[in-house]
Amino acid sequence: MQTQSLNNINSTCSRQDCGIHAIPGDRHSCSRQDCGIHAIPGDIVTEKLSKSVITSDGVLHILSSIDLIIKSGESIAIVGESGSGKSTLISLLAGLDTPTSGLISLNGKSLTAMDEDGRAAMRNQLIGFVFQSFQLLQGLTALENVMLPLELSGDKNAKASATALLDRVGLSHRLSHTPQKLSGGEQQRVALARAFVTRPSILFADEPTGNLDSKTGACIVDLLFELNQENNTTLILVTHDQALAARCQRTIKLDAGRLVNQ
Repeated sequence: MQTQSLNNINSTCSRQDCGIHAIPGDRHSCSRQDCGIHAIPGDIVTEKLSKSVITSDGVLHILSSIDLIIKSGESIAIVGESGSGKSTLISLLAGLDTPTSGLISLNGKSLTAMDEDGRAAMRNQLIGFVFQSFQLLQGLTALENVMLPLELSGDKNAKASATALLDRVGLSHRLSHTPQKLSGGEQQRVALARAFVTRPSILFADEPTGNLDSKTGACIVDLLFELNQENNTTLILVTHDQALAARCQRTIKLDAGRLVNQ
C-alpha cells in the first residue's frame, strides 16, 4: 500500500477539501479566503484534531476531528461530562500532549510540527496554567513559587514582579508562608499570581474552583477574570460550572470526544 506524507504535498487544497486549513507553517494549506477562515496570528486553530490510545479492550478515541478557532484575547469555556475529552483538549492545545492526528496552530506557528523542546519553549513564552489542585511546590514559600517561572527565564526582577502580583491578589502578608500554611483559596491565589507573573498570551484554567467552597470559588473567579481583562489574555477554561462558563464570551461543548457546539 502506498502512503503519502504531508511533507510531500505541495499543492494547495480545494474549497471542497477545506475544513480548517489556514494554519501558518503547515505545508498543505489553502488560503484563508478559500476556506472562509478568519484566523490571524495570535489565534489558536485546530484542524481535524484527534487523540486515541490503545487499551486492553482496543482503541479508545478520546477526541475525534476537532475543528476550532479561538480568537486572540477571547475567553472561552469548554464544558461537557466527565470523560468527554475536555482536559485532553487543553493538554493538546498547550503542547503538553501530542495528537494522534490533526494539526494545531498557536500564535501563527504549527505546534504539531515542533519537538518537545520546541513545545516547551512555546509554553514558556506564551502560556500560563491554573490547575484544580493548585500544583504549588510544597517546599517553597508563596513568593518563591511565584518567582520560579521568572527565575527559570533569567528575569533579574523576579522578586519585585512576584511581590507586586502577590500584593495584587491580596497576599502581601503571606509572602513567606509555604502552601501547607495557606488555605485553599490562598493557594489558588498564589497559583493565579504564578500564572500571570510571566504575562502570558494564553491562560489555561482546568477546573480552577473545583477544590474550593462556593464563596471562596466565587472570589477566585472574580480575580481570574479581573486579571484576564487587565492582561488581555486569551482565557481557555475547563469547567462543570455553568455559571462560570456563562461569564466567558463563548462556550463550546464536548460530547464523547466530539465538538457538538461552539
